[in-house]
Amino acid sequence: MNGCGFFLPISDDDRMIRAMNANEKAAALRQRKGGIPICALTAYDFPTARLLDQAGIDVLLVGDSLGMVVLGFPDTTHVTLAHMRHHTAAVARARPDALILADLPIHSYDTPEQALASARQLMEEGADAVKLEGGSEQWEKIHAITTAGIVALTTDQVAGLSSAQLAQGFTTAQVAALTTAGIATLSTALSLSANMMQTVLTTSQIAALTTAQINQGLSTDQVVALTTAQVAALT
Repeated sequence: MNGCGFFLPISDDDRMIRAMNANEKAAALRQRKGGIPICALTAYDFPTARLLDQAGIDVLLVGDSLGMVVLGFPDTTHVTLAHMRHHTAAVARARPDALILADLPIHSYDTPEQALASARQLMEEGADAVKLEGGSEQWEKIHAITTAGIVALTTDQVAGLSSAQLAQGFTTAQVAALTTAGIATLSTALSLSANMMQTVLTTSQIAALTTAQINQGLSTDQVVALTTAQVAALT
């Protein structure tokens, strides 16, 4: 994984990373944070996956946006788990070295049990990791998936009400909300259950801490580290 592989040659380290399994690839990508940029592009089929992988792209996202781009639906709410399995399998047949990240579509993770079952189905089709929408409200589902050894990512965006998907994180309030949601889902870092965390600090209290730190000019990584430490110290 060389990051933006259109411009950088594949190094010996990159070749080693490309031989890793899903969890090892994810760990290697985390270590790249703040260093060489990570390139992630969508791929919905075999030829696209093959071309992007040959170009050195690090992450191939099999996104539920295929509902609009490929299937002609007005938005992502029409995409089913069967659709995602079909397209994830097509991408996986390209045998890419890149990490394959597959979206869990709407209503495929309404409960922790369903989230894990759906994630396992995508993994069976060749995904290396799964992605779901939401923040702190998804804690139990993320916990169910990750404790089963599956890499899971979350994003928080406004979608489904129209064909538009709105990017987040441009204002201090949005950054604080996203960071708070991220902290709330860091079960391994906090070593807290969802109920315990609510006992220690409410979401609004965590948000207040986060906002104050952002206003002091701290980076997102610094905010996460500091707020996590503050919450853990109260347990």
